[in-house]
Amino acid sequence: MEDEKIMSTRQKALKINLDTSIYGSFAEIGAGQETAAIFFKAGGASGTIAKTMSAYDMTFSDAIYGKEESGRYVCEPRLMKMLAKEFSLLELRLGEKRGETTKFFAFANTVTTINYTRTVQGHGWLGVRFQLYPQSPPNDVIIHVRMSDKDAILQQQAYGILGVNLIYACFFYHQDPKTFVLSLMDNLSRERIEIDMIRFSGPDFKNIDNRLITLKLVLFGLADAAMFNPKAEMLQPADALYKKNVLILRGRFRPVTHVNMDMFRKAKRQFLTDLPPDEHDKTVVLAELTLQDLKAGNTDIDIQDFLDRVDILCTLGQNVMISNFQEHSKLISYISQLTKKKIAIVIGRLIIEQLCDPSRYSNLRGGLLEAFSRLFINDLHVYVYPYLKDGIPQTFENLEVNPTLQPLIEYLRINGKITDIVDYDEEVLNIYSEKVLEMVRTNQEGWEEMVPEIVAKKIKENCLFGFPCVIVGEKRRFVET
Repeated sequence: MEDEKIMSTRQKALKINLDTSIYGSFAEIGAGQETAAIFFKAGGASGTIAKTMSAYDMTFSDAIYGKEESGRYVCEPRLMKMLAKEFSLLELRLGEKRGETTKFFAFANTVTTINYTRTVQGHGWLGVRFQLYPQSPPNDVIIHVRMSDKDAILQQQAYGILGVNLIYACFFYHQDPKTFVLSLMDNLSRERIEIDMIRFSGPDFKNIDNRLITLKLVLFGLADAAMFNPKAEMLQPADALYKKNVLILRGRFRPVTHVNMDMFRKAKRQFLTDLPPDEHDKTVVLAELTLQDLKAGNTDIDIQDFLDRVDILCTLGQNVMISNFQEHSKLISYISQLTKKKIAIVIGRLIIEQLCDPSRYSNLRGGLLEAFSRLFINDLHVYVYPYLKDGIPQTFENLEVNPTLQPLIEYLRINGKITDIVDYDEEVLNIYSEKVLEMVRTNQEGWEEMVPEIVAKKIKENCLFGFPCVIVGEKRRFVET
């Protein structure tokens, strides 16, 4: 296994070509017509390739695979239609002849490269539908990639290498998800591509938790962010946020409290008020956590804790994003690459105080001014949620800063770049997540009233966040503290 990890792309293709039990079709549209070429050049391609095709013209593509409602061609629905069509043709035309001894596969991609003016960066969908045993039900592995090379030819070459890596992993690394994921970058580098979505499905992957695989894309540095919908299904960020207005609430959500829910509700209401009515249904609200927020007091990611928080947020109807962006400005920069619509972020007043501390920016030549210029790009809007101090709500309006910063703060206030959430629920301002977490761990009376009912139920039923109980079989047993 270790030796195979450093195999060249040609060696991988040749090994597959020489395996007479693996046989399939290649359908590559757009700029990705490189994978099949590598198999041809490796030698022995007749042992692997049943057919290659590229329906490059849109009319031909629609005639073969049907039209997409979105009108887009580089999208997951198009990829899935390609895989279904090509795999069914293999079984129909070759099943009787060699189905008893052959593991069929269909590889497909629909991709694009950087354009001539470099205003559109390359990205694409790649997938394999394949059998691990002759005549067995097939599995699917789907990935989405974003390209970083500044030359279209280099991006095409990267697509080819990635396609070979994906096919090879499906047949030789399917039992080891970690090796599978890491091997996709063989003979490539993170500077060239980002794999921001992967999904395993099928009978041979029924024990794989795609949420964990998605987290590991970010953890291993293969992606900057990963995203889930309220059903806890993986989303490709660029597709999910395409032409959408985006409202982001950053937090640890450990656990989700009434304060978090008030922030979600009131910020969304204010955000929609600032948008034209016809834009309301084109809005996505994100609960975002960083990898740092997934650490449980040490240097390791607490995987179960991560799953618990995603599960709760999704149950509450939230979209969830996991990112490796510690700085607000990097998160906003990332989101702004995915949508040109309005972006807003909800942060606590305490965070505003921290952002106004010049000592935080000693690593920037432009100091605080450079940091704010990076943050307020693409008409970013910041909503500020207050906290209580001596019984008085601390808001952006009553923020006191160094006199030298006052003109900047006034500029942001006057131009509406930063505004307070005006109709917050003052009754929940005395709820602090760290205090709630401590109360949960010691089962102090009253913590249930500080979180949504469904959150309290899940914490108790599943012994989450250190709640003093254990699960024996399917039953919960309370542990005295």
